[in-house]
Order: sequence, then C-alpha cells, then structure tokens
Amino acid sequence: MTGDDPSEKREWMRSVLDRFEGPLVRYAAQITGDLERARDVAQDTFVRLCAEDRARVEPHLAEWLFTVCRNRALDVRRKESRMTPLDDEQLAACASDDPPPSAAAEQREETNQVLQLIEQLPENQREVVRLKFQAGLSYKEISQVTKLSVGNVGFLLHTALKTVRQRLRAENGVPQKA
Repeated sequence: MTGDDPSEKREWMRSVLDRFEGPLVRYAAQITGDLERARDVAQDTFVRLCAEDRARVEPHLAEWLFTVCRNRALDVRRKESRMTPLDDEQLAACASDDPPPSAAAEQREETNQVLQLIEQLPENQREVVRLKFQAGLSYKEISQVTKLSVGNVGFLLHTALKTVRQRLRAENGVPQKA
C-alpha cells in the first residue's frame, strides 16, 4: 500500500480513528481534567496525523499518537494552569467498554475505588499506569512517550501497582501478606 491513493488514506485514517480515538480522549482527559478539551486535543492529534507522511509514522503509530496527544494536552493544561478532575458523569461519557448491566454497579464501585487510589499516586506513576492500562501501550512505547527509560517505566508501574494493591487490601480489611 503506497498511501498515495486518497481512498486508501481515508480508509487508513478511519481505522486509526476507530482504534485510537477513545484511548486518546481518555488519556488527554486525564491530563487536562476536562472532557471537551480532551476531545479537542485528540482531534488536533488526528489533524496533525493527516499532515504526516504515513510511511514515517505507521511503524510506530501508537507512540506517535500518544506523544503528540500528551504534548498537546500538557500545552493545554499549562495554558489553562488548572486541572479539574472529571466527575463520574464525564468519565462515564468517555468510557468505551461498559460492563453488563447486572454487574455495572459492583464494577463501578470497584473501579471508582481503584481510580481513587491511583489518583493518590505521584504524577509519574499515574501517567505510566494510564498509558499501560487505559491506552494499552507497551513498556517501550510508554518509554518513548514519556522519555523515561524502559527500566524506569517498569519500576514505576511495579511500585504503583504494589501501592494500589496494598491500599486496596487495607481499605477492604484484607490482612497484609507477610
């Protein structure tokens, strides 16, 4: 595929949009604290992708998209110089995979508990957790987006998950392992 044919490029862009729009909006929303700004950031990311040479970005598409999205979201956050957490309604509006109705309340309660614990982590740990579990990026991709070493990404994820696990057990009255 050469990428020169406009219909091929449109089809490729549709597939990229289908795959990455939700994760990019969620990622940008975590950084900006505002769903509408996050949607604007994601849209700007896709506009910038349209201007890029497909052959140059396709081999590392996820890293490119998340890096551009991150940089743009950080610019927006700096410009606004405030970060407002998303409320449950806004977070629910950008979620893409809802649990079945019978398990929705329980799942929502557990998810909110974990998200609250994640929000208590240091910023660098929160960011790598989001990129790994919300965006589905590999350690290498996270490394390229955040400019941290792969080893540092692994350490931050390990530390974050260990902390969340310990706090979750403590909140739920489960004894700590020796």
